[in-house]
Amino acid sequence: MHPIFKTTLACACLFLGLHSFFFNDVRAQLLPESSPLSVKLDVLGHGEIRKGGIKDSSNYDPRFLVSRERLLVDYTGSSEKLRWDLSLTLQHLAIWGQQGSLRVFEGWGKLSNNWGAFVQVGRQALSYDDERIIGMNDWAMAAQSHDALRTGFEHGAHKFHLIAAYNQDNDVEETGGSYYSEGGAQCYKTMLIGWYHLQPADFPASLSLLFMNVGMQSGVKGVDEYNEYQQLYGGYAKFDKPWLTLEGSYYRQGGHEEHGLPLDAWMAAAKATWRPLKWFDFIAGYDYLSGDEDFAVPASGAIGLMQHKEVKGFNSIWGSHHKFYGAMDFFYLSAFYGGFTPGLQNLYATTAFHPLPGLDCSLGYHYFATATKLDEMDYTLGHELEFEASYAISKVVGLSVGFSYMKGTATMERLKRTAEGNSLTWGWIDLRFKL
Repeated sequence: MHPIFKTTLACACLFLGLHSFFFNDVRAQLLPESSPLSVKLDVLGHGEIRKGGIKDSSNYDPRFLVSRERLLVDYTGSSEKLRWDLSLTLQHLAIWGQQGSLRVFEGWGKLSNNWGAFVQVGRQALSYDDERIIGMNDWAMAAQSHDALRTGFEHGAHKFHLIAAYNQDNDVEETGGSYYSEGGAQCYKTMLIGWYHLQPADFPASLSLLFMNVGMQSGVKGVDEYNEYQQLYGGYAKFDKPWLTLEGSYYRQGGHEEHGLPLDAWMAAAKATWRPLKWFDFIAGYDYLSGDEDFAVPASGAIGLMQHKEVKGFNSIWGSHHKFYGAMDFFYLSAFYGGFTPGLQNLYATTAFHPLPGLDCSLGYHYFATATKLDEMDYTLGHELEFEASYAISKVVGLSVGFSYMKGTATMERLKRTAEGNSLTWGWIDLRFKL
């Protein structure tokens, strides 16, 4: 066992021991009931095997094993008018046989009052609406968190959050912290988010509005440093009844991307979930993400140059991409040739069923196509079939498995510039302990 993992496990056992012995026996004497300390463990073992999807090479191994351990410590206290929350999450992530990394995934403090106003500062995971634009992206193992200040209010049918984030380099003495390289936890320099959510009581519909202003570092460090700013704005609506759920979203992007090119992009999505039986759901939806015009990819071995005066490819920012655009993650996690994108059309249908207590299964289909017309290539990228199943072995232990098959096209192979062929498979298994 790796020393870092041993240290993490020892800390977890120590905290669990203190929690069990100290707080269960004498907490009533030393801490009020409104100020509990909770300690949780989350251990995940993940393995996968795949054929295709990565360019063939002599050192390519399609088998992949990773472990992730999280220690979560939360403390809540209150007075007559105020409440305070503290949270710390340590995360160790490693590929089997490698040293791995231990870092603070979350560490924040939050102060709120009886009227719903709050302020929260520190490293924190952000998750809004269906996570299409801003999400934790927990499937990526390392997941996403941000060093940010979040404030706002939540009262009755209304919620309003304002988030400000700022990233800087370690060499603050040399540059004053004004420059930020891509070596940090997040790629942006500044970020400002405004989010409003309306959920009337006893009404089956809700509406969210989102605005983002993101500054990306440009220029030369120590010589000509400046930020390029891009804006995203739009909304998400949901209608939810026991037998039917309807969801829709629309977002636009403007401003300039990090290289200074004007940005004009948009996306729209619609999704319906029908529940004719308690144990059966039918889900259908369509996503459209705009693409760059005059998108061109030369054949392998050829050199192609294309000058773009404007970026029209939509960037889904910090969303949980795996949740939307196919389980095999071909889109919005890996780039197309040349860095630009032809956009995406995603038409999908899924059946979710629950045949036994604790057992959830789903079978889905995706049709993928470009949003931009390509010279000498068809719109269609491929067809993907997905199967997933999860079973709660106990309140602590859960097992999940999945298998996906994609029938790609010549368009897909050329755009991705890979030697994967047209027939791709991927299977995975997760064993998770949550205490």
